[in-house]
Amino acid sequence: MLLAIDSGNTNIVFALFDGDERKGVWRTSIDRRRTADELAVWLGQLMSMHGLGADEVDAVVMANVVPAVDFTLRTFCRQYLSCDPLVIGDPGVELGIEALVDHPAEVGADRLANTVGAHTHYGGPFVVIDFGTTTNFDVGDADGNYRGGAIAPGIGFSLEALHTAAAQLPRIGVKRPEKVIGTSTVACMQSGIYWGYAGLIDGLLTRILAEFGSDMTVVATGGLAPLFDEAIDGIQHVDADITLRGLVEICRRNGQQ
Repeated sequence: MLLAIDSGNTNIVFALFDGDERKGVWRTSIDRRRTADELAVWLGQLMSMHGLGADEVDAVVMANVVPAVDFTLRTFCRQYLSCDPLVIGDPGVELGIEALVDHPAEVGADRLANTVGAHTHYGGPFVVIDFGTTTNFDVGDADGNYRGGAIAPGIGFSLEALHTAAAQLPRIGVKRPEKVIGTSTVACMQSGIYWGYAGLIDGLLTRILAEFGSDMTVVATGGLAPLFDEAIDGIQHVDADITLRGLVEICRRNGQQ
């Protein structure tokens, strides 16, 4: 089976696939101090709860945007899974697409995986809106090539900024308020965060579609995607696994699945 690792700025997601069937998915927060041994114990226990074992893994594909954990993840794969991971961005790794931007080497591995996943499962052209540590808009053309996009601060940044920068504002969670006009401090904050981000996303998406100049499939992913789906008319699909499915496809294109 294939282990897909999506290492982002906040969490690392491990997902086990048997062909296209996802057998299990587990996530942990990014901790630059965590060792390969600790990862092996943590993941091994979770896999065993699903009746799975590390000896069933015969290939690993990885997208990582945090250089500080690269060595730990590679060591974990070699010592405990007995294989070298296929890492997006390494020399010789074929994506099957091109990054048609000013500096292709600067494009994050997760954004390339999103591009491959979206084109494989939805065709093109397309926009992937990824609600993560940052809110990313990834644009792909009809051939599946990455054409650029936009990066906005993630919702978590704004929530924390409101709390830390203003003495009388509490720390809150994001939710969809019934009304835009809040009648309490918390309600006002929730309105500003939720409807403000809905406006940001809707505005950027409208401009991207107009600038690209053709119909595009719009896919939302990331933990908060379902929360914003109903508020943004342009979103056509919510797909939590688009990055992982892109990794599976990249592994297939490199003859390792």
